[in-house]
Amino acid sequence: MLKITKIEKHKRNKERYHIYMNDQYYFTVDEDILVKFRLLKGSEFDEDFIESVIKEEEKSRAKNYALKLLNYKRRTEKEIYEKMKEKGYDEENIEFAIEFLKSYNYIDDLEYAKCYVKDKYNLKKLGKQRIKTELYNKGIRDNIINEVIKDVIDDDNEYDKALELARKKLSTTYKNDDKVALYRKLGGFLQRKGYSFDIVKKVLNELI
Repeated sequence: MLKITKIEKHKRNKERYHIYMNDQYYFTVDEDILVKFRLLKGSEFDEDFIESVIKEEEKSRAKNYALKLLNYKRRTEKEIYEKMKEKGYDEENIEFAIEFLKSYNYIDDLEYAKCYVKDKYNLKKLGKQRIKTELYNKGIRDNIINEVIKDVIDDDNEYDKALELARKKLSTTYKNDDKVALYRKLGGFLQRKGYSFDIVKKVLNELI
């Protein structure tokens, strides 16, 4: 049997506690784990019970880290997974943390994609191709990407945005270039912004 001989509050985090068993440091837990398992000084437990406490603590720590990641910015499921993997969490605890976030709608790839497309299209004026690539790299499924793109971006409106961007470039950055350089530079600029070949060609024919 293992006996709790000392419980010491963490110096930097007042909600965590160091647990000493048989006069030796054994593990550290959050306050909610301390209360849930009734970890009191003088209590005795077998090793299987202590192992279950440690596993629960690991799950709690994984959940709290996942929540912390969302304090900085909204993230996709894939981004949460990769950050936790980098931090050294195992598959079981990562899966637990992600399911917890989903259960409270803290992560929702569909809603993330909707916000992302609106922001990148309306504010950054990126084209469909670039937005699709960026969402794919963030782990958003193809069916979600295609659904959101279709709902948010209209082909005619996309052309108008590309035309607006091109006119601005012509009046500033490329205003002193000849037609050949203009065609190459402006075309490259629009392609990097994510506009399709057809839209780029149409814009170039309109302006040059």
